[in-house]
Amino acid sequence: MSGMAARRRPGRFALAGGLALALGLAGIAAVWAAGPAGGARGGRVTVDLRIRYSHFERSSVTVRAGQPVTFVIANGDPIDHEWIVGDAAVHEHHRAASEPVHGTRPTEVSIEAGQTATTTVTFARPGTYLYICHLPGHEAYGMVGQVTVTE
Repeated sequence: MSGMAARRRPGRFALAGGLALALGLAGIAAVWAAGPAGGARGGRVTVDLRIRYSHFERSSVTVRAGQPVTFVIANGDPIDHEWIVGDAAVHEHHRAASEPVHGTRPTEVSIEAGQTATTTVTFARPGTYLYICHLPGHEAYGMVGQVTVTE
């Protein structure tokens, strides 16, 4: 009887190992399918951006043109920040004219100290767009990131 029990154990271990491997591969496939921007949810992509020490902890994001992207921006600093995304003309405008608070434009978001803001943007055309905090000194300090929009 003990010989039979010994023969069954390797099968049980092999079954458990096979299940663990399958679950691990399924998890890797799910992360890979979500793409580089974050988690896809119902055709929408969510990108988590954290701000810490006056820097965006994620300095680059890749998304597809025409796909709604929800940015969840968490400000872990004790000071306010902003998140402005756009082309060179948008950033030149914000460098010249300071707006202390941003309203309803999804590409211009104010994030108070310790708070989280959410906005959804759909990039119409492929290209490279910067996101920058234009509060005094923040861009020069390195508070800049990049969104690459693909076909």
